[in-house]
Amino acid sequence: MSEPTRIPAPDGVAATTEDSPVVTGNGLFVAASATKEPHIRELTLADCDRVAEIRVGGWQSAYRGLMPQSYLDALSVPEDAARHRTRFGQGDGSVVNLVAERRGEVVGWACHGPYRDSEVRTADAELYAIYVHPERYGEGIGQALLTESIRRCRAAGHPRMLLWVLRDNAPARRFYERAGFAPDGAQEPFEVEGVKVPEVRYARELAETGEDARR
Repeated sequence: MSEPTRIPAPDGVAATTEDSPVVTGNGLFVAASATKEPHIRELTLADCDRVAEIRVGGWQSAYRGLMPQSYLDALSVPEDAARHRTRFGQGDGSVVNLVAERRGEVVGWACHGPYRDSEVRTADAELYAIYVHPERYGEGIGQALLTESIRRCRAAGHPRMLLWVLRDNAPARRFYERAGFAPDGAQEPFEVEGVKVPEVRYARELAETGEDARR
């Protein structure tokens, strides 16, 4: 499964806000059930329906009040699942889709790959998407997915990881900042049904630090 170009944050990065059970798609109230790390593995074709449920639910939760409600209500799980199945197995393998499982249930999804400046691939990595099922916020699932994506991008030799997030999605921005990301000054316009929802870019160096090595 691959993405031909960078997906803007509203179609991609909506990280778990592990300190808010209400907002996602991009802090952490920790549930008592979160006693062990979720199992992270690569996505299979059989996961596409469940990932679509997670992604659409993440949009509808994370972007409530940031985008027109009519747009969010119209999002379709079957249509999203069909797009995932179509993309599955395409590309050159540089785009990696990960899912998080807990007790055999897929509860989160993340996608990363090379960063593109227009259509030109750069040496940096990009986090295209990260979502957690709205009923599983606060269990550390988003953090586990992000940690594994960072680990894989570092191992692949990428010097930095970049991502785009809605400017007004404060919980998502806090989530990334706790993970070592910081805004680098780049911004992009984005509009949904006439409503402006601008994005800002975040970056994190991937050179291993002493703290990383202890994890």
